[in-house]
Amino acid sequence: VQLVESGGGSVQTGGSLKLSCAASGFSYSDYTLGWFRQAQGKNREGVAVIGIDNSPIYGDSAQGRFTISRDNAQHTLNLEMNDLKPEDTAVYYCAAASKEIATPPYFLRLGPTWAQGTHNFWGEGTQVTVS
Repeated sequence: VQLVESGGGSVQTGGSLKLSCAASGFSYSDYTLGWFRQAQGKNREGVAVIGIDNSPIYGDSAQGRFTISRDNAQHTLNLEMNDLKPEDTAVYYCAAASKEIATPPYFLRLGPTWAQGTHNFWGEGTQVTVS
């Protein structure tokens, strides 16, 4: 299983970034997918999650500014981030959880507490810095 994030970087306040995650090694279309982030000194939190039916759900910090999307044919997950703020600075992680164990709301809320497991996976993360 591999989840490989890309697209992180440094941007000024108010700018935009698009993160992508390339997935392989599991039955992609049967997995709930999400973006999570961890700022220095803080707990990991859910940013946005998308279900197998393409239904998105967002954390409070992302609502109205970020858009999550998935491409089941290309096995990619994207996060478009607009109007970025310094408090968005964090390492952003791509994650996947089997639909059998994670509905989108459940994954958004509890996913940050899960370690790598048999039915849930994490990428290595990509740094986003907003100044």
